[in-house]
Amino acid sequence: MQKKKILLTAGAVGIGSLAYLALQRKEKNNDVTVVTPFDINRYLGRWYEIARLDSRFEKNLSNTTAHYSLNKNNSVKVVNQGWNYIKEEWETAEGKAKPRIKNTGALKVSFWGPFYSEYNVVEILNDYQYALVFGKDTDYMWILSREKSIPDTVKQFFLLKAESFGYNTDKLVWPEHL
Repeated sequence: MQKKKILLTAGAVGIGSLAYLALQRKEKNNDVTVVTPFDINRYLGRWYEIARLDSRFEKNLSNTTAHYSLNKNNSVKVVNQGWNYIKEEWETAEGKAKPRIKNTGALKVSFWGPFYSEYNVVEILNDYQYALVFGKDTDYMWILSREKSIPDTVKQFFLLKAESFGYNTDKLVWPEHL
């Protein structure tokens, strides 16, 4: 009986600790403001991924791009593509995005059926030429450009903004573009 009580207590403490950590990580994004007003039509087209916090979905990818176009139902078709330099083949992921809040950069994106995740366009510069995007928490971040590179001033501005919201920019992956 005593062992059971100890195990239940340890389990409760463990679950509580995990919940606390999840909330702490999420809190870092709570004060983020998205681009407002946001014109989805100007955001459409091809974007080069300049930098990202790596995830299992983009592991070992270079020459990464995202292409956004309108679907007939006014959702946004998302096609992400990158060269897997380990497997030596192109990888493509197709999904859809929808606004979470109308006319803002607060979007939700899905690559797996009904499951959506946050996609927050927090900065747009030079007439929709450069974008800084945060995900649902500080594990997801992208720097995007209409060109294969960005000016150093834009890069530094985006890095400082990301760091101010708790993002570890030392962990960014800077994919090569040929």
